[in-house]
Amino acid sequence: MPGPYKETDLTERVEAFLSELKREGCGTGPLRGSAETARETTALLRRIVAQTRWSNAGDLMEIIRKEGRRMAAAQPSETTVGNMVRRVLKIIREEYARSRGSSEETDQQESLHKLLTSGGLSEENFRQYFPPLKANVIETINELLTELEGTTDNIAMQALEHIHSNEVIMTIGRSRTVEAFLKDAAKKKRKFHVIVAECAPFCQGHEMATSLSKADIETTVITDAAIFAVMSRVNKVIIGTQTVLANGGLRAVNGTHTLALAAKHHSTPLIICAPMFKLSPQFPNEEDTFHKFVSPHEVLPFTEGEILSKVNVHCPVFDYVPPELITLFISNIGGHAPSYIYRLMSELYHPEDHEL
Repeated sequence: MPGPYKETDLTERVEAFLSELKREGCGTGPLRGSAETARETTALLRRIVAQTRWSNAGDLMEIIRKEGRRMAAAQPSETTVGNMVRRVLKIIREEYARSRGSSEETDQQESLHKLLTSGGLSEENFRQYFPPLKANVIETINELLTELEGTTDNIAMQALEHIHSNEVIMTIGRSRTVEAFLKDAAKKKRKFHVIVAECAPFCQGHEMATSLSKADIETTVITDAAIFAVMSRVNKVIIGTQTVLANGGLRAVNGTHTLALAAKHHSTPLIICAPMFKLSPQFPNEEDTFHKFVSPHEVLPFTEGEILSKVNVHCPVFDYVPPELITLFISNIGGHAPSYIYRLMSELYHPEDHEL
């Protein structure tokens, strides 16, 4: 049984993680990538499984849900946190089903009529006690952490299948996954030219261009207004995203929708590099968590006091990109069309866990 010291230490860890997420959301904390957030969330959930008191899978799922809701509420725009909580809930369900001697797949494959009339599986099914459950759940979470460690490398390894010699590739802003993807192709002696849209007002495209040019990749930075003019020369558009939504659409950095529309107009393929942990059961109509606004001082500084008193300025961080503008998703398990996202969703998350 875990002692009181361990539980106090765990509570402190959870609180520290929550305050980090809140600070990051306000823009005062250090900016972390989604991959780092996913790993930290999963490691913390593993600690919760190992150190809290619970006697059966039902109790454990309640604890994970409760903590998961707090984590997701601390930074609603960072969907990775909720996604990892859902992955862990799915692991608990699968390990419990295995302990009972049944398979999670057979539980899920019920007829539509049964699903509609029964209202899904009840929590009563998770009340049985199995001693090896804790060890099995922790082992599977460790496997998930190993998978998370290698996501970027697994995506980058597919670069040569998509980037060919002397191609002109366009991207926007800075995505660590896309950066690794392009650098991997360059490392394998593939020559190509990258055009980076600067992604104003944050201009992360400048950092991306600097990083790519250091890796001996021919790089050009353009303003966001020049995207349409340059698109006719581009062979492929390769971008990252903040979230892949349940309908196969994207919540990506501001300016991505413009880029996607220009690509569609010129029939240029739009390829999305997104690891599986960015796949969210959220839909684009969930307004409260979908939009995030920041201070517009980059666009209209406070020195322009006279103008500021007469106008309202909104500075959104994300754009919604509908699935019909997307050609292909490249994840750590291969390439998929946007229409296949629903299938991946059912493999990753249990339908009852979509709402935490």
